[in-house]
Amino acid sequence: MVNLVGTYECKVDAKGRLMVPAPLKKQLVPMLQDGFVLKRSVYEPCLELYPLKEWDAVMRDMDSRLNTFLKSHRALLRKFTAGAKTIEVDTNGRLLIPKDLVEFAGIDKEIVLASSMNFIEIWDKDKYETTLEDSVDDFAALAEEIMGNKKENGLS
Repeated sequence: MVNLVGTYECKVDAKGRLMVPAPLKKQLVPMLQDGFVLKRSVYEPCLELYPLKEWDAVMRDMDSRLNTFLKSHRALLRKFTAGAKTIEVDTNGRLLIPKDLVEFAGIDKEIVLASSMNFIEIWDKDKYETTLEDSVDDFAALAEEIMGNKKENGLS
């Protein structure tokens, strides 16, 4: 599993292209040849960029859990993969965000690339800052609820 690190601010041009910041690109070098999957987030107005091998692992996990003969399972799969597209970083180190995904995430010019373990969230900068501000009060309670009992969660 990949463990990507860092939060980076950059700009998107009028065509939806962004220059991948050098520290992030360095982490992505082993994955550049395989490409990536870019999709809508299910939870927030942002995008999720998965290295192709990580996306394949997520899809294998979903396949092991879902029964596509059940309507609710198909609905979950449809929502999760909505807008998903394969993309590549070009020879100039740029990534093109398709127009429909730019519109979904409300991306203007300034964006934030936020590593989230094995994928990268792509946010409009203002929406990212608002989300962080809105979740400040909830963070301590959430951390305690999820990570508070290490033994119960199998953590040491």
